[in-house]
Formats: sequence, structure tokens, C-alpha cells
Amino acid sequence: MTAFLIVLAILIAIIALPLLGLFLFSRRMAAKVEAGMPPPGRFTDVEGGRIHWLSKGKGRPVVMIHGLSGNLHNFTYATAKPLAADYRVIAVDRPGCGYSARDRDDLARIPEQARMIAEFLEKEGIEKPLIVGHSLGGAVALTLAVNHPERVGGLALVSPLVEPQDEAPPMFRSIDISSPLIRRLIAETIAVPMAIRRGAKTLALVFAPDRPPADFGVKGGGLLSLRPDAFYATSTDLHAVPMDLPGIAPRYGEISVPAGVLYGAQDRVLDAQTHLDALRAALPEIEIVTLPETGHMPLAAAPEETESFIRRMADRTFA
Repeated sequence: MTAFLIVLAILIAIIALPLLGLFLFSRRMAAKVEAGMPPPGRFTDVEGGRIHWLSKGKGRPVVMIHGLSGNLHNFTYATAKPLAADYRVIAVDRPGCGYSARDRDDLARIPEQARMIAEFLEKEGIEKPLIVGHSLGGAVALTLAVNHPERVGGLALVSPLVEPQDEAPPMFRSIDISSPLIRRLIAETIAVPMAIRRGAKTLALVFAPDRPPADFGVKGGGLLSLRPDAFYATSTDLHAVPMDLPGIAPRYGEISVPAGVLYGAQDRVLDAQTHLDALRAALPEIEIVTLPETGHMPLAAAPEETESFIRRMADRTFA
């Protein structure tokens, strides 16, 4: 028995020590990232968590909601500053992302994210803003308009997730993890080292066919993904999407505010035509803009075109 216990202890050590090393490395990396990129905005407590947000400029409000695995820096990279010359531009970290927090996994559900942002808008007295939603943030923006129409003045959707999909985009399939326990174990051990190893390739796939800007990691917030909690939140968001989008999509026709959509025709993350067709069918009056040579990240890859689109939607919203 003693020999057996010794062997068992050795086996446990062989397994546990590398995992402990990965855990410590991941936490040290997260601390370095957060020290180098502290939260630039303010916090508002809402039921189930808090919203981190950054406000620039004065005037009618334009609220920006980022996509999967993103944060508010995705918009402040190139889009927010020029718009802030004429509007009050408010970029938010979606609940659980960036420096926003959510207390439970079920708050990753799209209606819950929309509810938390609606509560933030109410608490901060932000009335009838133009909501700009990118990718998954587009699905949240649409849900906000459906479930909380009194909080929305207009919609400017950029590469939005609109229709339910049979499977996750190829570059995100490895993080489509159903078990919260396994999700957390991966987040605390191998997720950060793998993100460091594959980060440039993943970013290139998300931007393709456009080339990612060299400074997107810092200025665009990409480095904030090198944290265990960021991986966990992204995986949880991805797993939550098919739970709600099939029930939300049939209600898009209820939206009565001005709405527009901009898509890169070469998007490699979402199929542009599928999502544009769904919006056109539900909202025949929607303004549609396509960029023939652009991919999934026009907010950074085609900032002037994105700014022009948002301005046109602001003119319609605040007319």
C-alpha cells in the first residue's frame, strides 16, 4: 500500500506541477496586461454586475457595443475620436468583457446583456442614443431595440451577427466549450499561452482579407484577451448565442427606429449575404452599405467609411 501511495503521489505531482506552472504564468501575464492597460473609463453598477464605459465629446449620444472577444478599445482605436467632435460618443465593455463584470454565467445570454446595458443607459441618463453594434454587439444592439425600445433612438450595425448559425466561425470553434468546469480549467492553464502562440494568426483570420494594424494589440485592446477571465467570458458568450438568437431573430420586424447596416463583403467570420438578407427581409427600409474589399473589422480596417456610415445614421436618428 505504501508503494502504491508513493506512486500515486508522484503521478499527481507529474500532472499537478505543470498545471500549477501554467496557472501562475497565466495570472502573472494577466497582471502585466492590466498594469499596462488599466481601465480608462468609469463604472456603473447594474443588477448582476457592472458596466465599464468611456465617454468622449459632447452632444447627442452615440453608444458603441463591441463584438466577441473584444472590448471598448475596438471602437476607440479609430472610430470614436472623429465622431466625438460632434457627438457624445460612449464606448462600453459588454458585460463580462474588458473591465465590465457579470456575476453569473447566465448573464452572458444575449437578452441579459441587453438588459444590463439598458439599465446602464437609464442610470446614466443617456436618452435615445444611436446604438452602434459590431458583430456579437450587433446581436445585443438588435435585442436592445426589441426588448427595450424606449432606450434606443436608432441602430448602426457593423458586421452584425443577425441570424442563428449552425456552428461557430472556424477561428472560434476551439473555444466553443459547453462545460463551465472545463472552460475554467482551460482558461486558467493553457488558454493564455495558446493565445500568445496563436494570437497573430487568429487576429489575421478575424481581419482577413485586411491586414491587422500593427498597434491593434495595445491601441485596439487586443492584449486584454491575454487574461484567463477574458477567455472564459469569450467562450461563455459563444456558447450562449444559440440559446437566444433563434427566438430574437423573428422579432426584428418590431423595430421601428432608423436602422442601417454596414458589412464588408469579404467577411471571413460571418457570411455577409446571409445576415444582410435577414435584415432586409425583416426591415425593408433599412439602409445597407457594403464595402467590396473589406472583411469583418471595418471599424479598424476602413475607419473613414465606418465613420461616414455612423454619421449618416446619427443624422437620421437625431433629425
